[in-house]
Amino acid sequence: MVKRLPACVVRELGYYVYLYINPETDEVLYVGKGKGNRALSHLDGTGKSPHAAMIRRLRRRGLQPRVEILIHGLKDERTALAVEMAAIDLLGVDSLTNAVHGYHSARRGRMSLDQVLSLYQRKPARIVEPAILIRINKLYHYGMSPAELYDATRGVWVIGSKRKKAKYAFAVYQGIVREVYVISHWLPAGSTFSTRNPRGVKAKRRWEFVGTVATERIRKKYVGRAVDGLFSPGGRNPIRYVNC
Repeated sequence: MVKRLPACVVRELGYYVYLYINPETDEVLYVGKGKGNRALSHLDGTGKSPHAAMIRRLRRRGLQPRVEILIHGLKDERTALAVEMAAIDLLGVDSLTNAVHGYHSARRGRMSLDQVLSLYQRKPARIVEPAILIRINKLYHYGMSPAELYDATRGVWVIGSKRKKAKYAFAVYQGIVREVYVISHWLPAGSTFSTRNPRGVKAKRRWEFVGTVATERIRKKYVGRAVDGLFSPGGRNPIRYVNC
């Protein structure tokens, strides 16, 4: 394996996006971007990341990942970031050793056409039922399973007594309603198993709800509608009560 790229190659590459490939299966293991010798800079397998662990596993079998250049000659880092994001979204971060989704993936990355329409048309929701809106901007990503979306929405939150008046909980991402749940009851954080808060992990003043997906009539009324106008501009509180 080449340890350093010749200067003439570096000049031609410019900014690029590279792949680490499993030599046994030809599966993509990692997607990265950079310039110069970036594609060779983390082949040593040091560190505690999933990426480093993957390289060590291959080395124990006398193998190393094959490095491929997906695209090169990009004009700037921002373009490389966009291509890297698209590649990660297409392959799925769960199948890679990348620790996170690509740059701005949640906002600009892969999504359904319906999600694109709701994001940019932003038809406002007119909520008449007692509800609690829960922003999950840091947790949401394209392709979440229904169980993942439910877990991301239902807990664990620092939340007041007005929660008891809410009939519905709205999962909100980028100001758009992604799902609506009927709240059965609230429990102290850690009372039930959750991928976000495993059983036994208690958090003072934090709560989680147990519920079910709302009826199709309610979902058609609210899913895909904009509620960003109901939150304070620049506010960081993820919780907003409506009609409670």
